[in-house]
Amino acid sequence: MFHNGPRLASRGLFVSVKTAENDKRSFIEPGLDRPGGLFDGGYVKKYVFFSICFLWGCLAFAQVSAERPWWYIMEQGKRCFRDGAYGDALLAFEDARRQRQARFTQMEQDFINLLSIPEVRRLGDSLDRVETYITERNYPDAAAALGELYYRIPKENLNNSAAAALTALGSLKDYPEAEYWLGETYRAEGELGVALSQFQKAYARRNLLESPGFETNILYKIADIQRIRQEYTHMERTLLDIIAGPGSDGKPRDSLWADGDSAFAREALSRTLENDGISRFLTLYRYNNTQVEAAHRLLGFYYYATGRHSQAKEHLMFAFLIQNTVLLEEVIRGRYDYAFSSLEEIMEAIRRNAALAVWLEEVDYYRTAYYLGSSLFALGKPGAARPLWTFLAGRQAAGEWQGRAQAQLRGPFVERAVETP
Repeated sequence: MFHNGPRLASRGLFVSVKTAENDKRSFIEPGLDRPGGLFDGGYVKKYVFFSICFLWGCLAFAQVSAERPWWYIMEQGKRCFRDGAYGDALLAFEDARRQRQARFTQMEQDFINLLSIPEVRRLGDSLDRVETYITERNYPDAAAALGELYYRIPKENLNNSAAAALTALGSLKDYPEAEYWLGETYRAEGELGVALSQFQKAYARRNLLESPGFETNILYKIADIQRIRQEYTHMERTLLDIIAGPGSDGKPRDSLWADGDSAFAREALSRTLENDGISRFLTLYRYNNTQVEAAHRLLGFYYYATGRHSQAKEHLMFAFLIQNTVLLEEVIRGRYDYAFSSLEEIMEAIRRNAALAVWLEEVDYYRTAYYLGSSLFALGKPGAARPLWTFLAGRQAAGEWQGRAQAQLRGPFVERAVETP
């Protein structure tokens, strides 16, 4: 009764076209088979025609998408990630990584083909001579390869070596940004082990990052996953790397902490805090190295939780100094003649600043103040601890840290922190 002909969609139902006019399916609505109805022959021809046009359009769009550069596909993936479409984001990031790898693999091969020419081999390893040959003999593919290379790696870093240029060109096949965003997506989906591996891949290729200093963000992501997985020893090493490891300029990210020449300055900071208290400390010193603030803070919490109070005090001192420097700079921006006198006065000065109120929560400002005071007390410096607890005890916005500070003022004790960093 039915032949193996086309199947057409109508309102979510697939209808088989019959060979006999009088053998229609019972579920077709009355009137749809009349002349001009949905199953009229002329309508079917129009339907098939427009369906074919639609399919050709989809194919054309897919072809255009495939020809888009990796960086454009990367931005599409970021948009999908922010919209919560994690499956589409993963596909986009993987496609961007694949396209970049294919692109630079081809460029690497183009440069190898050029270097394999007998005339070029006789030029030796001189990159300048090879470039001259490319220009004079017009090898556009090799010229494009070197152009991409110089865009990302300065020519002077290659020591006029064609072999070094080839090696560097091969390294550009890696795409650390794609590895990072794959890690972000897997983390959002709860795949912490896979996410950690992706972040570590991105960090291992940090020399190719297009945004200077972004490697610090990657290290923070790694440390956060290690904290969640309770891999505290690894987390400690990662946070110390953020502080003392080399930044994009090759120097320690926190030179005041890591440089041996800064030992006297660090001792002066500690001595002022312990002997003269927090008000004098913040009157004399400013430090706005915000990229290491979180690393100092998290290490301070971790060291206090494990009973290493001296190390906790050092890191929390740096974190609290950086936090208050940010607050004071913001206040001075609006009041150029402002002079610090107390923590209470800073809070009054920023009382109407909603953005700073949110920031205080983000950096655990009150928690930092509490454990800095607790570390000082554990080291036998109750005079330095009390002003911090007194400040917190009078701040309703401090939440639970207000109650804890009030308890310390009633009867000071060395507290074993129950929070993990």
